[in-house]
Amino acid sequence: MASKKYVVLGGGGSFGLHCSQYLLDHADPAKVIAVGRNLPKLDCFTLGVGDNDPRYSYHSIHINYELDLLMELLDREKPEIIVNFAAQGEGAASWRKSWRFFETNCVALAKLVEELGQRDYLERFIHIGTSELYGSLDAPAKEDEPIKPSSPYAASKAAFDMHLMSINRFMKFPMNIIRPSNAYGPGQQLHRIIPKAVICGLTGQRLPLHGGGRAEKSYIHNRDLARAILMVTEKAPLGTVYNCGPLNPTSIREVVERTAVALGIPFEQLCEVSGDRLGQDARYWLDSSAIKRDVGWEPSIDWDQGMAEMVAWGKKHIDTLRKLPLDFVLRA
Repeated sequence: MASKKYVVLGGGGSFGLHCSQYLLDHADPAKVIAVGRNLPKLDCFTLGVGDNDPRYSYHSIHINYELDLLMELLDREKPEIIVNFAAQGEGAASWRKSWRFFETNCVALAKLVEELGQRDYLERFIHIGTSELYGSLDAPAKEDEPIKPSSPYAASKAAFDMHLMSINRFMKFPMNIIRPSNAYGPGQQLHRIIPKAVICGLTGQRLPLHGGGRAEKSYIHNRDLARAILMVTEKAPLGTVYNCGPLNPTSIREVVERTAVALGIPFEQLCEVSGDRLGQDARYWLDSSAIKRDVGWEPSIDWDQGMAEMVAWGKKHIDTLRKLPLDFVLRA
């Protein structure tokens, strides 16, 4: 099998970086071309991905405003596989300037796939969706669960999923959608609960625990998500949608308790209880039996290994991380 070229959109973020590294390590690629809206970030976020590997390159292109530059790059490189992480994230922040989320998560991506539909080099477009579009659940959601988004972010992600499914059905656009649970790993944005807890613990700050941490979410490590992406790329029938998460959810309180254990400090020293966030769903829970059935994927990195990696990353980069803001900032 000839080596393929992969493009990773949203390639400057933690998920995209881990995906790029996994492809370099396991896909035998001709090239891995990462595209992100920012110039390369600090070492604590880029993690040395692709350093000194001639197969890897990173390009700073803003998908909202520089589609022409992006298409010039794609037409020059002619990638067979495109993996899309590009999104305006953070559901809790999406109640303010919600149009920003639709601008990226719907409009920019719809323009992109319309252009890609006219290119014959594309074999597969893997879109990374979200489990949040199912809303709060009492039982694990299958892929055909009715969509119940509870934030503008989730609604914007759901809208593009539906667009992709329609152009696959009627125009044969070669796509798959992966709806992962909450992914985490070294280099993650600092407003996310696990890196934020690690940094708070290492710097003696108190982590605000919204609603006492009652909300339950499903978590997978970034490398497990990257492995799912490669397996879907290689084995899945086109047009299929897959949930991608662990068997059971974990409460935010338990996540913070596990972080405290990994840091070797008391739970009570790490956090303080605060009010719930607007639109906070009680439980995200996925039925991921379809992706296991079709391509053989299931999570392989357990909490102990994942937390140990997060703490090691935090300790290695703490001199830089302690100087950075821990709150989400909305950007175009």
